[in-house]
This record gives sequence, C-alpha cells and structure tokens, in this order.
Amino acid sequence: MRQLVLDWLRMGLICFGGPAAHISVMHRVAVEERRWVKEAEFLRAMNFCMLLPGPEAHQLAVWLGWRTHGVRGGLISGILFVLPGSLIMLMISWLYARTQTLPAVQGLLLGLKCAVLAIVLQAFLRLASRVLKSPFLVFLAVISCLMSTLQLVPFPLLIANAALAGMLWYRFRGRTVSTAAANVPDSITATDSQPRRETRRIVTTLCTGLLLWWLPVVGCGLLAGWSSLAVRLGLFFSRAAVLTFGGAYAVLNYVSAVVVDNFGWLTRAEMADGLGLAETTPGPLILVVQHVGFLAGWKQAGDWSPAVAGVAAALLTTWVTFVPSFLWILLGAPWLNRLSQPRWLTAIMNAVSATAVGLIAALGIGLAGSTLFSEEAALPFRQFLLRVPGGGLLRPEAVLLTGLSLLLTFAFRRGLAIILGCCAAAGWLLSLFV
Repeated sequence: MRQLVLDWLRMGLICFGGPAAHISVMHRVAVEERRWVKEAEFLRAMNFCMLLPGPEAHQLAVWLGWRTHGVRGGLISGILFVLPGSLIMLMISWLYARTQTLPAVQGLLLGLKCAVLAIVLQAFLRLASRVLKSPFLVFLAVISCLMSTLQLVPFPLLIANAALAGMLWYRFRGRTVSTAAANVPDSITATDSQPRRETRRIVTTLCTGLLLWWLPVVGCGLLAGWSSLAVRLGLFFSRAAVLTFGGAYAVLNYVSAVVVDNFGWLTRAEMADGLGLAETTPGPLILVVQHVGFLAGWKQAGDWSPAVAGVAAALLTTWVTFVPSFLWILLGAPWLNRLSQPRWLTAIMNAVSATAVGLIAALGIGLAGSTLFSEEAALPFRQFLLRVPGGGLLRPEAVLLTGLSLLLTFAFRRGLAIILGCCAAAGWLLSLFV
C-alpha cells in the first residue's frame, strides 16, 4: 500500500501531455516496472475505459488501483492522480484572476493559446488517423463538426444521434465490426456462483457513489438556494461528466458554448486561457473545468471573499466531474470481460469516437477564431448566430506565435513542455515590444 501511494503520487506529478501520454506512463509503471497487471489485461481495461464517459486516463488509474488493492486502492490511485494537478490549477487560477490584465501576462497567455492550437491540431490528426476508418465515420465527423461550429445541434443530442447511427450501421451494414478485447483471455470476470453477493455489491456501490456525487450539490441547494451559482455549477458539470465521450477536447467545445453564451460565467478569451493553463499542469486535461468554476465563483462572490468563493466553486466543480469516474469503474470493473466484448457496443462507440473527432475540429476552429483575431463579428444564420472572424482584424503577433508552435510540433517534433515554454516565452517577449 505504501508503494502504491508513492507510485501514484509520482504519476500524478509527472503525467503531462494529455491522455495518450498519461496512458503511456501508466503502462510503463504498471506493466513494465511494477508488473501489477499483464499486457492483455491493461489493453482490455484501456479499451473499456474508452467506452465510458469521463476522462479515460483517470478511469484507467482507478482501475489499476482497484485491480491491485481493491476498492481502497482504486480510491487512492484515482485521488492521487488528480490531486497534484488540481492544487496546481487552483493556484494558477488564483494568480490568473489577479494578474490577467497585466500586458506581460497577456502576452504569456497569448503564447500558451497559440501553442494549444498546434496541440489540438495534433490531437485531431492522431485521433482521426485511428478512428476514421470508413467513409461512414468520416461523414459523421464532418457532420458533427458543422453542427457544433454552427451551433445547430446541442452536444448531448449529437452524442445520442451518433450512438443511434452507429447502432443502425451495425444492424444493416456493420456486423463485421471487430473488437480487440474479444480475443483477450478472461482474467477478471464477475462470477455467477454468488449472485446475491454480486447484487449486494452493485447496490451498495451505486447508492454510495450517487450519495457522494450529489450530497455537496444538495447541501449547497439547501444552504444557498436552488438557483445559486453552486447548484448551477454542480448540475451543469454533472451533466457534462455523463456526456464526456471522446475525451476532454471533444467536450470542451460544448462546455465553452454553454459557459460563455448561455451562462456568461466566462468570456471566450478566458475559456481559451483556461485551456492553455490546463495544458501546463499535470493530471487530466479536463481539470480546465476547475478553472471555469474558480472564475465563476470569483466573479459572483457576492458577500463572500472572491478567493473563498472561487476556491469553493472550483472544488465543487472538480468533485462532480471526477466522482462519476470512480462510480463507473467500481461498478463495472468486475464485469470487464463481458462489457468489452459485444460488437454492437463497439460499433456504437466507433460512431461516438468519430463524432468526437468532429467536435475536436470544431474546438480548434473556435480557438483559432478567438486567438488569431482581435474580435469576432456575429452574423445571422437563420435563427442562430454563426461566429466568424471579422475581416481585417488578424493579429500578427498571434499568427507569428502560432507558426512557431506549428514548427515546434510538426517540424521539430518537440515535447509538450518545450512547445508551451517556448511559445509562452515568445509571447512575453512580444508583449514588451507590441
């Protein structure tokens, strides 16, 4: 147990660079160094976590802790994987709220946002190469990108339609869908010999998880009122936690649209800044929602101190975002083999993954519009608003920094830390002369 704590604390501090980098670090530690699990088990668990809503790297961390030390191990590994990055993000959000108007800080943040453009493009290309294996999946990606960019269809409906399309495609055309998990030897399967014990475990885990998930939200409603900011944060990010198929990049376009356009908690620039800051911290990228919660609490503190209100809102946002991941894994881990084999489920998740690729493209388009142009022109598109960059408002310094980030990412193939550091430093230097 002591070694488990030390290992996960170390991984929580060194896991930078998004889910792919996180999973590679876990593989090295869990399979090669510590030999907690075999390669086949690790791959099957990874595929299982990708079928679930929420941050897949965090869910894989919970599964590895559960596999080696049961429920207690799953709780420890899941908490320690998130805790260092959460504390760092909390400190960065506080500094951001106090200093974002300084020219030097604005230049540094512009450099980070330009670096994120290249990182999102890289994530899009990598995921597209793995997921878009047929014209049908390419069609789904294009449609989801257009629908999200034009704000024609809300995010939950896009996911639901993708799942339905995948099921219909499997029913009529796609019965040859393959799944890598089907050929993996069974090593973790819920037994049928003790159905009462298994039923008791499911009911206990479900009730405990739901209680822990919703208790803070209900408490805030009773103390501060059901229309308070805390309750709205809890309800919205709980809904987002259930719908985050395809990783953080896929859901952030939805979060940004609701937070900026519907609730008005943040501006588009602040949302883009948050994504850039989240890239600089260890842990899951979805920690950007903690930045959203902090700024929302800071701005709507009322009689509270802005710092106290911001910290409370950030902690509540983080809680309702990650507690569901513990619930999904602790419920489904004993049934891993059975849940990962059905081909119809693989067909559905292939369609959802293709939709996620389109949503990542929409996120990149939105980030480019808010980063490369000094303001946006809103043009009517039927009854909707299509946001397009205004002509003649291109920011030369943003174009220069974006070109630097693209060179470092694709030409020189540098790591995430070097890309972020170089672009932030270049943005700070430009702010001294522009």
